[in-house]
Amino acid sequence: MTARELEGRVALVTGGASGQGRAIALALAAAGADVAIGSYLSDHRAKAVNEDVTFPTKQALEDTAEAIRALGVQALARDHDLRSPQSCRDLVDGTEAALGKIDILVNAAGTSLEQPILGHTEEQWALVLDTNLNGAFRMIAACLPAMMARGWGRIVNIASTAANVGAASNPAYCASKAGLLGLTRSVALEGAAHGVTCNAINPGYVRTGMMMSNVAQQARARNISAEDVLAEIVESYPQKRVIEPEEIAALACFLCSDAARGITGEDVTVAAGSLW
Repeated sequence: MTARELEGRVALVTGGASGQGRAIALALAAAGADVAIGSYLSDHRAKAVNEDVTFPTKQALEDTAEAIRALGVQALARDHDLRSPQSCRDLVDGTEAALGKIDILVNAAGTSLEQPILGHTEEQWALVLDTNLNGAFRMIAACLPAMMARGWGRIVNIASTAANVGAASNPAYCASKAGLLGLTRSVALEGAAHGVTCNAINPGYVRTGMMMSNVAQQARARNISAEDVLAEIVESYPQKRVIEPEEIAALACFLCSDAARGITGEDVTVAAGSLW
């Protein structure tokens, strides 16, 4: 991408105050886009039992907005609940009112909950599916019509290697991310004739708070140290490292560029040579 290639575009990033979402929001801003972010804040609820998720504070949300503005673009930051249709509608309407339009949608928010099918409750299943899959549907359904009407749009869904490789301890997460790939392909076909692309990125282990929560949970379950779990993950990856959030952000930015206009309906794995 050339410098400031996305100048004049407006991006909306869910989960934009932490982890991969924050890295993507900053990368889009560095490329010239005005950026709105929505994140589910920590004062709403505690993490569920065995849930791997990052709930940023209100201060973290505001700090991210300031970091975006420091890159010379406009920013909007909102508390946002993907499980609420009204919250999704409010975020989209608020972004359009403040920044004029939405050209780019990145669905980066998500949660994970370690629980095998045996003992899995309806509430656990609903929490993960309603956040990771239904939430992305709500945001796409709210943003897609205007993108198609303008003849230009980019949608990037952050899925996971778990979309293609199952995990015995995480059926809801795997199902939600596999469903996200199906949604991605359908939206890509619907938008193709109208200048709108839709793609997914399948990250492996990315160095975020969500990843470290999962590492800590594995360590407790196996009665070993988190450092030992992390070392095992690194050793299992052909490149002998985990992925950094900025790597996911760089790919997301490229998929939002005009150079990537022929790429749609795809899911791209970023996992240091691993399949999971």
